[in-house]
Order: sequence, then structure tokens, then C-alpha cells
Amino acid sequence: MTADRPAAQPMKSLDDALAQLLAQAAAPDGVEQVATFDADGRVLAQDLVSRLQVPPQDNSSMDGYAVRCADLTDLTLAWPVSQRIPAGSAGTALAPKSVARIFTGAPIPEGADAVVMQEDGEVLADGSVRVKSLPKPGQWIRRAGEDVTRGAVVLAQGARLTPAELGLAASIGMPVLTVARRPRVALFSTGDELVMPGTVAPQDMPPGAIYNSNRFFLKALLIRLGCEVSDLGIVPDRREATIAALREAAEHHDLILTSGGVSVGEEDHIKPAVQSLGHLDLWQLAIKPGKPFAHGRVANAHFIGLPGNPVSSFVTFLLLVRPFLLKLQGVSQWAPTAVAVRADFSWPRADKRREFLRVRRNPGGGLDLFANQSSGVLTSTVWGDGLVDNPPGATIAPGDVVRFIPFSELLG
Repeated sequence: MTADRPAAQPMKSLDDALAQLLAQAAAPDGVEQVATFDADGRVLAQDLVSRLQVPPQDNSSMDGYAVRCADLTDLTLAWPVSQRIPAGSAGTALAPKSVARIFTGAPIPEGADAVVMQEDGEVLADGSVRVKSLPKPGQWIRRAGEDVTRGAVVLAQGARLTPAELGLAASIGMPVLTVARRPRVALFSTGDELVMPGTVAPQDMPPGAIYNSNRFFLKALLIRLGCEVSDLGIVPDRREATIAALREAAEHHDLILTSGGVSVGEEDHIKPAVQSLGHLDLWQLAIKPGKPFAHGRVANAHFIGLPGNPVSSFVTFLLLVRPFLLKLQGVSQWAPTAVAVRADFSWPRADKRREFLRVRRNPGGGLDLFANQSSGVLTSTVWGDGLVDNPPGATIAPGDVVRFIPFSELLG
């Protein structure tokens, strides 16, 4: 007679797992004041309201001549230049039957209602200007407030700041911004088979040993997401060592992130170690690559355990940890934008799990498939420039339109 085996845990869909994970992502307490120069990648903690209008007054969008359209009715006549208005200075009211030499960004003088660009003005020997074509009112004029109006919310709370947003903040005179505190993340790996590059030469690697690649891309991804990262190294495959590492990490971090050790093998100590200090939910995700995924708490810190296979770890980070960390910072828009693209490959083997295939765009505008989609082939993530999000049970034939998520949507 054989002992009854525990029932297999049903697989959790990615959408359900993400919703459950995000429900736990309360933003960290505290905000910071940072110089606008240093705020790239930070998350705005309050609405940014403009106290002025941009541009502050009507100004020229071209180098040329400020004119009064009613005066310019005869293209055979030449008009004297009554003043010169460079950017950064204010001219006087435009004299009747004259033009003003004006430069890009300079305020439009009172009485002028159009700008003739310099290519359409012919300068005569006496310095007067003949206009080659009749202007229309408003031509080449940027109106006051056409970019930003006074009192407008130019950036909303929860916006993740990019170089464009920093320029916009500076344009309304903001030298300092109020941003969310960076999440503090403790990162470590588990596995006696892991070796750090540089510690053992390739030819001297012992049987069964592998270089620790996950630690490198996970740390880089965390930094790109604005986290303060504490790299705690490789924890030996011993329960006492794992418990000690978790207890220390929980004291000063918002999230503990590990890779490896979240399956049910007897050498995987993460589950009992976390449970001894807090609680843990071990999920079997219905995605490929990736399947084992763990989330829980160690004291006041979140815990997330990723699978050990490099591509599984990479993909599950992008699909689950990335949105979790963005929401933890108060980001309002964390979902990546997918686009419909033609598949130039065949994928005849339907899987019951939702698949994320490594692909890249080809010169014809379609997608090519990396030949080896194994969860251990990290070269596929370097060769590819995105993922095809293939539904469960779906095959792909050349010419089919698929849902493509560029890495540019996931790696920033």
C-alpha cells in the first residue's frame, strides 16, 4: 500500500496572481525632496501645478520679421526695419508701416499680428525689407499659454519622471520635486551550485557548478526601477543560514527578493525559512517560462521568490515584480503597452499555460522566433527585443497577428 500523495496545487493564472500581488503593494511611507536635475526615474508624490503660463507671452517661432498684416497689402513695396528684437528682450510697439527684425523665442511686439520667416523676406540695399508672400494673422506666432496654462496640473501624482517630464517641470520653474521614497530591496540568491564570475576560472569550475547570472540582471532591473538595492550575495543551502539572512534583510528593507529555492525539493529551504519568520504563499503559475513563484511576508518586509532558471526568473520579474515595485512607489500607470504584430514564424505546439515567446522584429515588419525557447537559454533574451504573449492552448501560424510586448516597455 502506498501513502496518499497530496493533491497537486492548481495553477494560478497570471492575471489572478498579479491582482493578488498588487493588492499587497501599499506604497512605502515617506516622501523626499529631490533636485529636478536628480529626479529622473523617480515617482511624483503630488500633483505638479503650474503657477505661470508657458509661453509667458506671445513669441516668435521663427527667425524673421514681425509685421502688421493690414499694412502689408502690396508685395512690390519695401518696409523699413524699425527695431530689432532678440530672444530675451522686449521690443516696443511696432511703428506703423514698418517691420521688426525678430528672432525665435522673442516676444511679439504690440501691434504685430504675424511673423514672416526670414526666407520670405528680401533685404534691399538700404536695409528695408520686401515681403515675398502676404502673411496671415497668427502666422509663426506661439501664443501665450498654448503649452501650459496657469493653474493647470502639468504632471499628476504617480507619474514616473522621464527626461521629458523633468524638462516640463523646469519650464514652470520647479527646481525641486516631491517624490516617493525609493523602495529598499534586499537581493540574494540561494544554491550551493552558484559561483560568482571572477572567483573561479571557467576551466576550473567544479562539476555541477554554474555562474550566478540571475543576480546580475535582477540587480540591474531593480536599479532601473528606482530601488535602493542591498546585494546580500549567495546564501548557502542550509535552513539556518537562510533564516538568518531573511531575518537580517527584513529589518531594513521593504522587499526581500530571491531567485531559486522556491520549489518543493528537500534542498529548497526558502519556504520553511520564510514560514518560520512570517508567512508564505507558494504559487504554481500557469505561464511558460516560469512556474514556481512565492510571495509572503517576513516581519514587515514583503518577500518574493523567483524561479531559479534564468529566463524564468527574468520573465517573472518583468511580468510580476516590476508592476509590484512600481505600485509600491505609487505609480499610476504600470501596465506595459502591447502592440499587434504579424508573426513570421510557426508555433504549432499549443500549451495549456500562457506562453511568453522571445522574438524580435525583422526588417519586413514581422516577428522572428528564437529557435530555442528553453527557460535556461538566456541568449534568447539578448537576441530578442520583446515577448509574444500567447494565450493558453493557442498555436501560431505565419501571418497570424500576435500580441507583442517590446522589452522597451518592460525594462525601463
